[in-house]
Amino acid sequence: MTDNRFLADLPLAGELVATNFDSWPDWLTTEFTDHAHDGHVGSTLLSESPRVRVWEIRLAPGERWHAHRHVLDYFWTAVNAGRSRQHTHDGTVREVAYHAGETRHFHFAAGEYLLHDIENIGDTELVFTTVEHLDSANSPSHWANQETESCSHDRDEDRRRSHRRTRTLATPKPVHTPPGCPVRADARS
Repeated sequence: MTDNRFLADLPLAGELVATNFDSWPDWLTTEFTDHAHDGHVGSTLLSESPRVRVWEIRLAPGERWHAHRHVLDYFWTAVNAGRSRQHTHDGTVREVAYHAGETRHFHFAAGEYLLHDIENIGDTELVFTTVEHLDSANSPSHWANQETESCSHDRDEDRRRSHRRTRTLATPKPVHTPPGCPVRADARS
């Protein structure tokens, strides 16, 4: 989709500090191309059911989360106060200050999406919880743990775990997670 007018209707946070890809280094443009369909929207998948995925993003000062694509209706909540810089696929850059508990809801019509990154530019850890609604107008984007050999887990075991999530989180079963794959809360060793 090249028409980005729908972005104006999204509840994007922060102050617009650049447009037209100004200040974008070549490596960042390449990353956005390479991750154009990457649905790995958090650093840890906390929970998944037939209706939702719950992710966490945890960034130390100076750390960033790569470009990723949101196609599902979702919301995020800032767990703590902090600051970020975000690049968006339309060439804009925003700097954002968050307060603890701040929440934003996003809705995407068929074919709409948000491709962005996030970098912690504050001096404290930045933590978000993101909840994706799987029954959205778009099909879920690919993420590294789906349909790839290097990041595959036993899908039947994942389904069984999702039905006993509380018990599994209390006593996690060690599972090897290849580099670049999301770390599942129920798979930490």
